[in-house]
Amino acid sequence: MKVSLFVTCLIDMFYPNAGKSTVELLERLGCEVDFPTNQVCCGQPAYNSGYVREARNAMKNMIQAFENAEYVVTPSGSCATMFKEYPKVFQNDSEWFEKAQRLAKKTYELTDFIINVLHIQDVGACLNGRATYHTSCHMTRLLGVKDSPFQLLKHVEGLEVIPLKNQHNCCGFGGTFSIKMAEISEQMVDEKVSNIVEGSVDYLVGADCGCLMNIGGRLKRNGVNVEVLHIAEVLNSVEEKGE
Repeated sequence: MKVSLFVTCLIDMFYPNAGKSTVELLERLGCEVDFPTNQVCCGQPAYNSGYVREARNAMKNMIQAFENAEYVVTPSGSCATMFKEYPKVFQNDSEWFEKAQRLAKKTYELTDFIINVLHIQDVGACLNGRATYHTSCHMTRLLGVKDSPFQLLKHVEGLEVIPLKNQHNCCGFGGTFSIKMAEISEQMVDEKVSNIVEGSVDYLVGADCGCLMNIGGRLKRNGVNVEVLHIAEVLNSVEEKGE
């Protein structure tokens, strides 16, 4: 099965290991992975800030970049959601609407792809310790991917997954919200950090790097010794298996 990787801006610039882990994981699961080099930002920051016309150029570039892909997989629920928005953006554009529809239909968030396309629940991962999982807003509420991460995490050998108190509450990132409403964002992430500390875990796991950056930064600033991992990194942890 051929998969085209949509790596996202945050992974490209700040979390390259999450991208590397995604590729290694998909290849280990039997996929042939390619990387369209003309991909850029999906346009989400501009779109969410109301600059729809300006975002359309980036969207058109992404439609062309992945036009020949069989499947598009991204380790980001937020960015996968943006691709699903493209048909709405181009609904009155006869030249781009059908192309946008095709891209949306073949785009999957990583865990959703593993569970519902590859039909795999146990990827053979191993990670010792206690972890809790942050459910990001775009991925759960807009994309509708809720169970796939938990189905995969429960099969990671050595990992005890602890429910996160008030897990569905936003972490306060929200893209430009965390900049425009910094004081409110700070209170939201402090609540999230408090709930993580209460769980006495070794790892915080998530599937959106924006959330992980926001929560991880606050954990570090507060001196909390919890390692922040993208779920791709957890599912690609196989070194200790069998030891």
